[in-house]
This record gives sequence, C-alpha cells and structure tokens, in this order.
Amino acid sequence: MNNKIKLAVAGAVLSAASIANAGIVIPAGDWTLDVNGNVNAFANWTTNDKNETVTGGLGMGEDSHGEDNTQGINTGLLPAWLGFTGTTRQNDLDVSFTISFQPNVSDNGGAFHGDAKTPLNRQAFVTFGDKSWGTVKLGKDLGIFAGQAILNDMTLLGVGAGAANSGGATTLGGIGTGYIYPAWKGQIAYTTPNMNGFSATIAITNPNQVPSTDASDTAVESTVYQDRFGVEGQVMYEWTGDVAGKVWASAASYDVTVSGKDESYTVDAYDIGASVSSGNLGLTAYWYEGDGAGTTIFGNLGYDYSADKKRDSDGGYVQATYVIPTGTKLGVAYGESNLDEASGITETTLVKSNERWTVGAYHPLTKHLNLVAEYNSTEAEAHNGNNLEADTFSLGAILFF
Repeated sequence: MNNKIKLAVAGAVLSAASIANAGIVIPAGDWTLDVNGNVNAFANWTTNDKNETVTGGLGMGEDSHGEDNTQGINTGLLPAWLGFTGTTRQNDLDVSFTISFQPNVSDNGGAFHGDAKTPLNRQAFVTFGDKSWGTVKLGKDLGIFAGQAILNDMTLLGVGAGAANSGGATTLGGIGTGYIYPAWKGQIAYTTPNMNGFSATIAITNPNQVPSTDASDTAVESTVYQDRFGVEGQVMYEWTGDVAGKVWASAASYDVTVSGKDESYTVDAYDIGASVSSGNLGLTAYWYEGDGAGTTIFGNLGYDYSADKKRDSDGGYVQATYVIPTGTKLGVAYGESNLDEASGITETTLVKSNERWTVGAYHPLTKHLNLVAEYNSTEAEAHNGNNLEADTFSLGAILFF
C-alpha cells in the first residue's frame, strides 16, 4: 500500500524531472519508515490595478497608501513539507500511518517575531486494508471533492494566484479560479481496490466552520456551521498506453446552519475532470457546479442572508503542458470561478467571477530539484461592475525528496 504525501506525489508527476517514487526509506523492525516531502520558495513581484470593492474577489487593488506594487518571498501553492509514513503487513492487512508538518519559509513579523507564524499540520491518518477488498482511512487528509482538481493543477509546482501578501504560508494556485479548495478534513473513507483501472471512494467528513461576510448584507458577519457529517465521494477510471490518462467525477453534500440567523440549508456540489498525456504533451480539463457551495472556500458566500436563498456557482480550468528537448515543461492554463446572485438581487459588490491566466516553465535542474518561472494574471469582477486585477511574476525552486 503506497501512502505517500498526495501533493508531493502530484508535484512529482507534474515535474519534467524523474522524481523518485519514495523519499528516505528506513527499515525499522516490522515497519518501513518513509521520510518524504519538499522545500520550495519563490520571489514574487505583483502589480495591482484599481481599488474597487469586490467581495470575494481574488485580484488585489491598491493598498490604503495608494501603492500598487508588492514583493514577497513565500512558498507557492505547496507549503514546505515534511512527512513521515510508516507501512507494515500484519494479519493479512496492509497497515500504515502518515503524519506531516508544513513549516514556513518566510515571515514578515520582524527581527524578533520571525518565528511567530504557526506552521500548518495537514495530515494525521491511519489506513488498513488489502488489495483484494480495498482500503479504509481514518484521520485528517485532503478532501475528496475537488481533490483531483488541485492534484492535476500545474501550479502545484509553482505559485498561481494569491502571491501578493508577503510572508504568507501558501499561495492559491488555481483555488478560487477554476476550483473550490478541497481543504484538509477529518474523514473516515473507504476506497475500493483497483478494478481494471476503475476505483471509487466514499467518505464521511468532519463538519467544518466557514466564516462568511455577505455582500448583500454588510452587517452580517457570521459562521457557517455544518450540522452533520459531510458526505463526499469519487469515481475514477485510469488507463495506460501511448495515450494515457484518467477521468473522474466527485461530489459533496452538507447540511448547514448560519450562526446568528435561524436559517438552515443543504450544500451540494459535483465535478468532472480528465487528464491525458501522449508523449511530451499533457492536457487537463475540469468543471464543477455547486448549490450553496459558494466560491474559493467550500461554503463561503454560498448563501444570501437578506434574501434567504442559496447562490449557484460553477467554474473550471483547462491547461496544456509540453516538455521541450531541454526537459523543461512549458505550460499554459486558464481558470474561472463564477458565483451567481440570488434571484431578485442585483448589482452588489459580490464577486461575479474570478479569472486567472498562468504561463509557466518548470525546469528539472536535477531529478529532485526544479527551477520555476511563472506569470499569473488574475482579475475579479463584481456584479455591479467593480474590478480588481493583479499580475504576478514569480521565480523560485522546488525540491522533492
């Protein structure tokens, strides 16, 4: 049973380099310990345009002093990562655990406050199962709905949107401009064995809480509470050959109550995607729709408090990559996330769409180390016509082990 850090593996797949399939493997009695992860850092130069209010917009306007240029050193979409995975075979079961930590590579807290930023802790789970009947997972890991969207995003090796804040823990990649963040959730999940390329996963997930300020009622700032276990699932088919790839579909459902308001509703979302490769060419297409799911973060801005109605949302992204003779992977991607107003509500500052163009080059300096250059253009438009724009150029490197 292979329980590598999912994002690190995905980054390795995206890389033009031949990343090793394992990290630092240490035999330890009945166990095999795999120490793995990545370190990455990027210098980002961002030019912001306009200073108009777009609630939920991902473009960055001028700051309060009228400055429209920012610089920062951050990780990219992937945080720096240190993971520990232990595996063993006991009583005809494959058993494993994974624990990971995500420290920061930068901070803007000053000389005596540079260690103040709290590191992330994204994984702590155990699995058990057998290839004959499948695998059970218990603990915190990447969410299932929209999980493949982020794992197939080429900016996983780079930066994407959201790089304008100096010292941030991570950027956004394509989150909010093509897919909703799957987040890291407590879950109990069952995955079927691989059946000639077909597999399926079903899970209950921990009810999360999402702070949300509504553009239709600026006095309302509340927390969206999920009332029951979430239900998430996925089906996927993978194949190999001269044209290899996979297609998948996933879905999520939650019951929700808004604090401070006697209102409850159900959130539903689903998606479909495909990723194929032939020779040096790779193509990915993805689409999602949501009812009350909001935008960027699951549940955020998904409900109009003044109208007591859910909002519809949709979006997706397309990307193409090609490996040139030097081994450098060149890529271009376009993503868009849309959020409708509730019926009868018009011309608010609520975000109508967040859009992103990415052009990137990912060069394998060694089989583990990649140099990265990216240009990202992000634009947010509100339902009343307000706009925010941000253009970011990034240079950095990412090392997998």
